[in-house]
Amino acid sequence: MGLYARFVVPALIDLAMRQGQLEEYRRQVVPAARGRVLEIGVGSGLNLPFYGEAAEIVLAIDPSRPLLRKAVRRAEKAQVPIDLREGSATQIPFADNSIDTVVMTWSLCSIAEPAPALAEMRRVLKPQGALLFIEHGLSPEPAVARWQQRLTPFWRPLAGGCHLDRKIDRLIADAGFRIAELKNFYAAGPRPLTYFYEGRAEPVSG
Repeated sequence: MGLYARFVVPALIDLAMRQGQLEEYRRQVVPAARGRVLEIGVGSGLNLPFYGEAAEIVLAIDPSRPLLRKAVRRAEKAQVPIDLREGSATQIPFADNSIDTVVMTWSLCSIAEPAPALAEMRRVLKPQGALLFIEHGLSPEPAVARWQQRLTPFWRPLAGGCHLDRKIDRLIADAGFRIAELKNFYAAGPRPLTYFYEGRAEPVSG
């Protein structure tokens, strides 16, 4: 791993994810988490202040050690117990059917293998559990989608593996989830970067 990936990318990710408008979306998604919560891609811990009393504990994983070091301070101030772990979404270190809620905010875009990662999330979720998510991804507008596809090969190495052109709802559904709630919209900013998917999914039995 080069110096850019080790030191510059984590700092850029932390800076980008601290945008004020993103905080408003965190406030909409994160407080709905309940029970034993698994956060995928906790990063520098920007979601941690928004977990409420319904969450018993937040088990938070991220592959970036520099970002996890930043998360420690926010974990110490959180309202609920936080267990920070360095790890990959494709090898979640928890037992089958042991998690009530998975929270994923702007993480699926940067996971190199999204299908195995989502399969792992489904494995650890209880049958009545939920996946809460807000992600950016492929726009339904052909002109915007073409720009997303053109930009992704250049954007990905600069932005920690981020893909602009993933169809988030299809990835989640193909991994064995039922989309129970979904909102799609453009946030403020350049359209190729800001088409959002916000929702709730449930594991399909069987």
